[in-house]
Amino acid sequence: MKLSDIRRTPIRSPERGVCVSAKAGTAIAQTARRVIVRRIFALVIVIIVAYIAYAWLTFPDVSELKSGWPKTTSFMEQRKAELRAEGKDDTLQYEPVPYARISPYLRRAALVAEDNDFYEHKGVDVEALKEAIQRDWEHKKLMQGGSTITQQLAKNLYLNQSRNPLRKIKEYFIARSLENHLSKKRILELYLNVVEMGERVYGAEAAAHAYFHTSAAGLSPSEAALLAGCLPNPRVMNPGSPNKRLRAREQMILARMRRWGYLYEEEVLTEKKQPDKKLLDQTPPTDTATPAPTKTETTTTESTETTETTATTTTTQ
Repeated sequence: MKLSDIRRTPIRSPERGVCVSAKAGTAIAQTARRVIVRRIFALVIVIIVAYIAYAWLTFPDVSELKSGWPKTTSFMEQRKAELRAEGKDDTLQYEPVPYARISPYLRRAALVAEDNDFYEHKGVDVEALKEAIQRDWEHKKLMQGGSTITQQLAKNLYLNQSRNPLRKIKEYFIARSLENHLSKKRILELYLNVVEMGERVYGAEAAAHAYFHTSAAGLSPSEAALLAGCLPNPRVMNPGSPNKRLRAREQMILARMRRWGYLYEEEVLTEKKQPDKKLLDQTPPTDTATPAPTKTETTTTESTETTETTATTTTTQ
């Protein structure tokens, strides 16, 4: 071999070859990852679109709720199914009554306990929702909380108790639809008639009969606070046998009602002078006919909603 041939022969560096191969491998890996990410993203989009389509096709017609009463709710049907699965009778107590026949004390207690900004939001309390999301993030799991009365009504009527994010999305849209089609008064009326208030007991009238042998119109401040206090977990905090947790919530609600102008001290003192009503078992009396509203209830019905709205707008939790 001539010297000139040796000079023309390129010198290959093994290190350079390894470097080129490594770069090529990295590029291939990055391309593969991008393809996988794109496919996952596309799959997520398809799932979301499919769910939205399904939700749209199965979206309830809430305008039907403008009058009358639902014969049953999603929560009631789920409870019946649970009882049947346990081999038990699936009879529930449910006696809907008009807004005017629900004690103003209970209406106010429910607002204090569950949604004091009820008359301010459009179905979803954004600030409460942010706080709930923050709690979920801190605890690394989905927790209850942040739901307005409208959202709770949507869930009771049409959904289930799952904490699935997709279910929460549907709850949001149903709540907005309820707000668009129904008045605040009607939403609160429906809520207090269908919400669970103890084992197998649904609504204010059934609860008043079951626990106090009175009507929903005749509930006292402490009775109303006890029923409102059980709403987050009515089977654990059963008004039929109040535990310490429920009693504490009852006192908290009464204190807030006084502080926020929903209850006056003389009303509490008047109640204390009355004979104590002993909590009864959950078997309702044989006569379940709804009595006529009392004179006090009749004369205050028209002004109550205005009073509740005014107090809500001038107080903060």
